Amino acid sequence: MMKLYSTNNKQKLFTLGEAVLKGLPDDNGLFMPSYIPKLPSVFFEKLPSLSFPELSFAVANALIDGAIPYSELEKIVFGAIDFAAPSIALDPKTHILELFHGPTLAFKDFGARFMARTMSYFNRNEDRELTILVATSGDTGGAVATGFYDIPGIKVIILYPKGKVSHLQEKQLTTLGKNITALEVDGTFDDCQALVKQAFLDAEINSHLRISSANSINIARLIPQSFYYFEAWKQVFDGQAPVFITPSGNFGNITAGLFAQKMGLPVKKFIAANNANDVFYHYLQTGEYTPKPSVQTISNAMDVGAPSNFARIMDLYGSTWNNVKQDIQAYSFSDDATLSGIQEVFDQYQYIIDPHGAVGYLAFKEHQKQNPNDIGIILETAHPSKFIDVLPKEIANQVNTPDRLSTLAHRKKVATQISIRFSEFKDFLLSR
Repeated sequence: MMKLYSTNNKQKLFTLGEAVLKGLPDDNGLFMPSYIPKLPSVFFEKLPSLSFPELSFAVANALIDGAIPYSELEKIVFGAIDFAAPSIALDPKTHILELFHGPTLAFKDFGARFMARTMSYFNRNEDRELTILVATSGDTGGAVATGFYDIPGIKVIILYPKGKVSHLQEKQLTTLGKNITALEVDGTFDDCQALVKQAFLDAEINSHLRISSANSINIARLIPQSFYYFEAWKQVFDGQAPVFITPSGNFGNITAGLFAQKMGLPVKKFIAANNANDVFYHYLQTGEYTPKPSVQTISNAMDVGAPSNFARIMDLYGSTWNNVKQDIQAYSFSDDATLSGIQEVFDQYQYIIDPHGAVGYLAFKEHQKQNPNDIGIILETAHPSKFIDVLPKEIANQVNTPDRLSTLAHRKKVATQISIRFSEFKDFLLSR
């Protein structure tokens, strides 16, 4: 049965239910599986014939290892993974994995929907309400809000940085109501994330409220994000292990890819595609990890100056810099370069890519200069309609905005404004 430990203490083990409902260990580490199983060769032989939900269930069942009963896990996975993740070939070497076909048009839907169902399962016998705290730099908030909307026994409080998410992203997390509350923080994503982490360590808050997290610090977010690496491999694999290019902010997405690799998925290399928030890029160059305040960019979901999941990457590699460099490369690109990438993809392939995917595209093209024969799978993490306001005008005019997003434009935003002072956030929580 799956057990987990804190990255700050490998001696004390937790059940999956404890880890999911706590979100964050009391010692401010992150939960990690005590064991990541290798999938048998028969799984990879059968993989081409498996549907996306079927392969997702097989991966989850192996990793979770009985922590959720078979029939319950099957319901969770098949209920969460009910939309596609198609791979689109720009050319024979360059593939785009579209992860935006879920309800909120972002890859975060995979994690949020799985986590909401998993959390609801573990919370089913609890008398006290569970309060989910989540910081968002863009798409996480909308996905979590939709994933947890109207689930009994659970309330969600979303913290987002004022003026630093797109208009429609903001509407996704501020217009639902019911059990979803939005806090507009006068600061950055890192400030929002710091408030959430501090709340988990505050004894008074924890004595008054049952709290958990829905950020990628929660292990239930990471597990389902590994599924689509297998789905991408199934669609693209032709005997040559691919390179996965992952737009990277809080580094949950690439950590999930590393989980998939440890479970046996053939991967030649991971590329962490960074915008101007390039702390990880500098780590790979120098061996020194130096978090710094995040800066605002047009690829806002990656605007993270202190990526939480760095601790998990260090745990996977024993903090050995040379080992990390063997598996992961990183590149960093400015907004101007990102816009040029969007234009290039449109001009060369008649494909409209969002700013996050564009950073991934640029990273792969840079990688190809030394590795022209590599096959790359670029994770396209959000639908371009979320970024109409930053796309070049002639491209923006050709974007079809899905109804589930366009209908939000005229809904009334409801959000409570707070500062970055923890005392103010604490007062808000204790008053509820």
